[in-house]
Amino acid sequence: MRSYKLVMPGDLNHFGFLFGGNLLKWVDEVSWIAACRDFPGCRFVTISMDRVEFRKSVREGTILIVEAVLARRGQTSVGYGVEVFRNRLATGIEEKVFTTTVTFVRVDDEGRKISLPPAACTVA
Repeated sequence: MRSYKLVMPGDLNHFGFLFGGNLLKWVDEVSWIAACRDFPGCRFVTISMDRVEFRKSVREGTILIVEAVLARRGQTSVGYGVEVFRNRLATGIEEKVFTTTVTFVRVDDEGRKISLPPAACTVA
């Protein structure tokens, strides 16, 4: 799944760079939506995000591209590889600024972990 985000003034820290927590929120949202699309009717909660390393700075007006791809499927959990790129409008070049793996677990109405449905989803 691919999504886009325009970095606005309210997304910046006091030094004028993208606040890292906003990027983590967007990564979590996009990968959660991807999981819900791949496994309709399942309720997922985030249980982990692998290594968090910001490789390039991001400023106001930058268009970010967030890509989430199913990387692994377990008994009760799924993991999505996520890459974030910044798009240089002047050149059209996309530069990678962030990568991680987000893991979700399927839960029932009470928040207890339950198995994924038997129908397999293909790993892209």
